[in-house]
Amino acid sequence: MELTEKIDQLLQEKYTGDELFADCFTVAIELKPGQKLYVFVDSDSGMTFEKCKILSRYLEQFIDTNGWLGEKYVLEVSSPGIERPLQFLRQYEKNIGRSLQVSLKDKTQKSGVLKSAQADHIVLEWLQVEKIEKKKVETLVETQISMDEIEKAVVQIVF
Repeated sequence: MELTEKIDQLLQEKYTGDELFADCFTVAIELKPGQKLYVFVDSDSGMTFEKCKILSRYLEQFIDTNGWLGEKYVLEVSSPGIERPLQFLRQYEKNIGRSLQVSLKDKTQKSGVLKSAQADHIVLEWLQVEKIEKKKVETLVETQISMDEIEKAVVQIVF
């Protein structure tokens, strides 16, 4: 079993065995050169620094006891961050009401507010502005996008 699989298995045990982590899920586990292990965890109720710290210490005890990364290594446990693409339906659901930039497999892009998320599609809404007879006409437009069409979806920060 690869190290990333071992780490994922340990995390799954923590999620099911500890009420504090019951709504947590693993987004990615990355092992980089130089013994650097990055673990990205999300939560339906939001990841806190405290949750990340507890998970880090939990993983460290297994890494140290089993010598999986040797004596010198870097372990970072964090939330995936807003710049990482959404990967799971749970992440889309958590971000309903926020602005998304969606890159489609046909190389087009759509931007708008995420109105809903289902297992097979999402709905984006945006304000379309058209000029009709020298007047600006604003219309709210909704479009449904199949999950199969999405290459990447990233939450946009609106100031």
